[in-house]
Parts: sequence; structure tokens; C-alpha cells
Amino acid sequence: MSTFNLLLIALIQGVTEFLPVSSSGHLILLPNLTGFADQGQVIDVAAHIGTLMAVILYFWSDVRMALAGSLRLIKGKVDTQGATLALCLIIATVPVMLFGVFLKLSGLSDQLRSIAIIGWAMIVFGIVLYWADQKGPTAKTMSEWTFKDALQMGVWQAIALIPGTSRSGITITAGRMLGYTRTDAARLSMLMSIPTIIASGTFVGFDIAGTADASAIRDIGIVVAMSFAAALLALTLMMRLLKSVSYTPYVVYRIALGLVLLWIAYT
Repeated sequence: MSTFNLLLIALIQGVTEFLPVSSSGHLILLPNLTGFADQGQVIDVAAHIGTLMAVILYFWSDVRMALAGSLRLIKGKVDTQGATLALCLIIATVPVMLFGVFLKLSGLSDQLRSIAIIGWAMIVFGIVLYWADQKGPTAKTMSEWTFKDALQMGVWQAIALIPGTSRSGITITAGRMLGYTRTDAARLSMLMSIPTIIASGTFVGFDIAGTADASAIRDIGIVVAMSFAAALLALTLMMRLLKSVSYTPYVVYRIALGLVLLWIAYT
């Protein structure tokens, strides 16, 4: 794969992973709309590793607190904010793991990778995000995250396995519906991405273990570095903009792209 293709994939993954516009949908569309060869799972995993590094770095204080809380969980204690956060993240990750296994074993995961499905998901879940952002209360903060809220957000996160839905978009939607502020809904969504990306990366890693040869190391390095830089920039800009701007611009983009995709799919 050419360096240009690798950079394009990494840029798309990095920019769209944490914006509510569906990174997986964009990556699936890339070969369909450009004629490029499908990048394959090795490159997809490399791109996700880059974005994982970016979110860990950006939210390092929260990650460090959750890691410290994990040590308390191992001892069977949930008596600190960090332990509560760690347990909530575990609870929120279970639904997407179970649904992911179901899609994989049933073969539905491949059938969902169509332009029409991505287009409809872009529009429908974009409208749902707009409704939740405009109508949802803004009273709760991240410190008030409960096990019940974590489970509900986790169930919504599982829906994001449908391409075009957007993992960040659907979890932010759930957070806004539950009454979290825009910034804290996004913050929870980003933290939820960490165990989810690790779990999905590990799952895919078993499938591709031993298939990557020495020539792939360079490609992997380029994609990891570029997706890390792009994700960190996109994450920083979004979190700053949320202090003064709603999610409406992302909704407009989703609907516009969704309409274009439906036109392509049905004509």
C-alpha cells in the first residue's frame, strides 16, 4: 500500500474516531468510493492503536485514577472514585463485547458493511443525537456516573457496531439523554473508548496473528503515528469547542453525508 493511502487512512481514522461522525463508516467507505484496495484489518488495528494512545494521553488524569481504582477492585473494594470509575468502565464495555461476538459468529458483521446501511445510520442516529443534545438536561457531571448509567451507555455503545452509527456519537447521545453536560458526556464517551478499543483490537488481533510480515512494520508505524497526531488534534479541538458550541454542526455533516451515500447506494 502506498504511503499516500496509509496517510489518508490514518488521517480519516484519527479525525473521525472521537468526533460523532463514525470512523468505521468512513474507513469502510474509503475503498468503496475511491477505488483503493481495502486496507485490511492489520491497518485498521494500527489506526486504532494510534487513537487509543491519543485518548489515553489527553485524559491521562482520569486514566490514572481508573488504573489506581482497578487495584482497589482487585482487592474487592469499591470505596474510591477511581474504583467506581474503573468498575463503571468495565460494566459499560460488556454489552459491546457480547454484541460484537454475536455479530462475528453470526456473520452479520460483514453484511452490515454496505453504503446504504451506513447512509441510513448516519442520518437516523444524527437526528437522535440532535434531539438528545437539544432536549436533554445538563445537570449531571462525570463524578455522578453510576453503575446503572454505565450499563445504559454500554448498551447504546453496542449499537455502534452498526457501521455509520459512530461509537462516540451514540454514547454521547446516551450521556445527554441521561442528563450529563455536553463536555462530561463527551468525556465519559472518550473514556469508554479505551477498554472498547483494547477489547476489539485484541479480538481482531487473534484473527490476524501471524499474518503481518516484516514489510508491514513500516506501514503500521506510519499509520499509528499519523492517527495518533490526528486524533489528538481532533480531540483537543472538539473538547474546546463544546464549551461554546453544540453538536449541531456534526449532525448537519452526518445528514448531508448520509443523503449523498443513499443517493449513491440507490442510483
